[in-house]
Amino acid sequence: MKEYTTEFLRNIALVSHGGAGKTMLAEAFLHVTGATTRQGKVEDGTTVSDYDEEENRRKISIYSSVIPVEHRDHKINVIDAPGYTDFVGEAISALSVADGAVILVDAVSGVEVGTELAWRYADEFKLPRFFVINKMDRDNADFEKIYNALEEFARLHGKRALKVHLPIGEKHDFKGVVDIIGMKSYIGDGKTIAEIPADLKEAAEQAHFVLVEAAAEGEDELMEKYLENGSLSDEEMVRGLKDVVYAGNFIPVFCAAGGHEIGAIALLNDIVDLMPSPANGPKRMAQGKSGEEELKALDSEPLAAYAWKTTADPFVGRMTYFRVFSGSIQADARVWNQSKGVEERMAGLHFQRGKEAIPAKVVHAGDIASVSKLTATATGDTFCDKNHPLTLEKPKFPAALYRVAITPKTQADAAKISPTLTRLCEEDMTLSWQNDPITHETVLQGMGDQHIDVAIHRAQTKFQVGLNTQEPKIPYREGITRKASAQYRHKKQSGGAGQFGEVHLRIEPFHDGDFEFTDELVGMNLSKSYLPPIEKGIKATMERGAFAGYPMNNVKVIVYDGKEHEVDSKPVAFEIAGREAFKLAVQDAGPVLFEPIMEVRVTVPDANMGDIMSDLNTRRGRVQGTEAEHGNTTVIAQVPMAEMTRYTTQLRSMTGGRGYFTMELHHYDVVPQHVAAPIIEAHKKEMEAKKEE
Repeated sequence: MKEYTTEFLRNIALVSHGGAGKTMLAEAFLHVTGATTRQGKVEDGTTVSDYDEEENRRKISIYSSVIPVEHRDHKINVIDAPGYTDFVGEAISALSVADGAVILVDAVSGVEVGTELAWRYADEFKLPRFFVINKMDRDNADFEKIYNALEEFARLHGKRALKVHLPIGEKHDFKGVVDIIGMKSYIGDGKTIAEIPADLKEAAEQAHFVLVEAAAEGEDELMEKYLENGSLSDEEMVRGLKDVVYAGNFIPVFCAAGGHEIGAIALLNDIVDLMPSPANGPKRMAQGKSGEEELKALDSEPLAAYAWKTTADPFVGRMTYFRVFSGSIQADARVWNQSKGVEERMAGLHFQRGKEAIPAKVVHAGDIASVSKLTATATGDTFCDKNHPLTLEKPKFPAALYRVAITPKTQADAAKISPTLTRLCEEDMTLSWQNDPITHETVLQGMGDQHIDVAIHRAQTKFQVGLNTQEPKIPYREGITRKASAQYRHKKQSGGAGQFGEVHLRIEPFHDGDFEFTDELVGMNLSKSYLPPIEKGIKATMERGAFAGYPMNNVKVIVYDGKEHEVDSKPVAFEIAGREAFKLAVQDAGPVLFEPIMEVRVTVPDANMGDIMSDLNTRRGRVQGTEAEHGNTTVIAQVPMAEMTRYTTQLRSMTGGRGYFTMELHHYDVVPQHVAAPIIEAHKKEMEAKKEE
């Protein structure tokens, strides 16, 4: 691969709903530009960008991969991002290092959920974008219908769609595209250029007129020229269109059939002409020593590079993908990882093309490359010069809301759980894990069942760790609602020394903290030296639970009397007596279970709002209010965590994937009796079974 400097680079993220044909379009780009000798197929598992065995097994993209395409002396880094919602983290990472987004739309299905998601994230990164109506060779393909839907969609978001391509034929007769800018036809993959077919002449001229008007809006000078001459040259048109596309006001619309490579070269031409180079891409800021600094994509500037993806492979080791936002990196250079405060050596510097690694001597400003075997770097870290510290902000990822409890398959797997989960989460910003302090379970959180499934499979194949999953327990807490008192005598006489201790205590709800232990001992019945063992016994019971196996808090204990025996009394006797007296008192103190109540914000299209509200009611939810925007409504409700365990999947099916939600802990509240009874009963049975063992 030749060396490309900043102005000859384009970084483009291919994003869309799952199944719109991103991976095959990337294949077409590689084949028509001569980088591959034949076009791979998703179903055969032979595409360049889906090279992971898990992707081949599922026939979908799971990871973003970088596909550099060389065309007209430019290098276009095409980042093929997954379209399935569970892997949205990969798409966000891809968009965070791109300078433009190419949003694919299926010529039959049109605007889908994933189209809206891709648009929303492209908005967050302020990226100029193209629409490509792909799969124009499908049986029911309909260019006009889908174009009108895109025009409407763009208008809803305050932008304008522009036809830059017209299809020559459609369905089985889709032969090529008419390029409206140059007013010529590209037949097949685009290597043959022809005149515009007669039946499309009028439509092409009309579209050309609209394009010229849009281009004239780009610069005052062009507007004057246009008003004077009534037209613009091709160069002037491209110049004006660049301005309005970079600014994001206009969205050019193209058509293609990636599987048959039709429209591929025409599209590559326009990516080179109308998408910004890193020097003209969206502004990037970094946190410097004395505040924010704007990064410039120049080799001569101080280094700022962002690690946007990490993969671990038992054979190659760790691969770090990064994008240079300013400055440049030479092979073997030492760079400073500002996030970790360590120096890293760029020993194996490469440009990746799928899994193929092409050695690189230098990575210029704006380029995307990879490096192997770094010791400390994880996804989200910034490389810079040690003397000029810069930190790039990580993109915001949606919160992981799908939880599973993880257990090891074998004893050997148990020791490897923590390091394996940590490595998986270092690679994927939408995965997280923790040990739940209340349920003592290891909990893994992700975007949905497929996402978790892939992570578990990856632990098995990449790290040889077998993991089982089950639904996580809810972190209930025990509590009491009124005062009560009890006493207990522990007496054990066995040959020789016996054990004796008697404790009288009172308990009451305590709202100034988790636990308070005091005494009101008078006289000589019980010496204060036995208070610590009594407290120890009660604390241990509170941690393990007094009636349902969940920790108890907000209790005050007052020991007011007791008895001791000068020979048989020992600390352990009072520990037991304290524990049992406490349990007896709890039974009389109106014991209740408390459950975590989540504040949930569910955003859905207006049409689904009624269904969502009534569904939240069946989940014991209390709707607090709604907010409306852009044809969507956000319902705000307080819902018990126990009712939300599989909500991710259920919300998707209720809204056809268009709904999304966030939730965080709001408070703890009493569990209604009918819900609490079976939980307490199950705990009793479990304890009895343990006794019999």
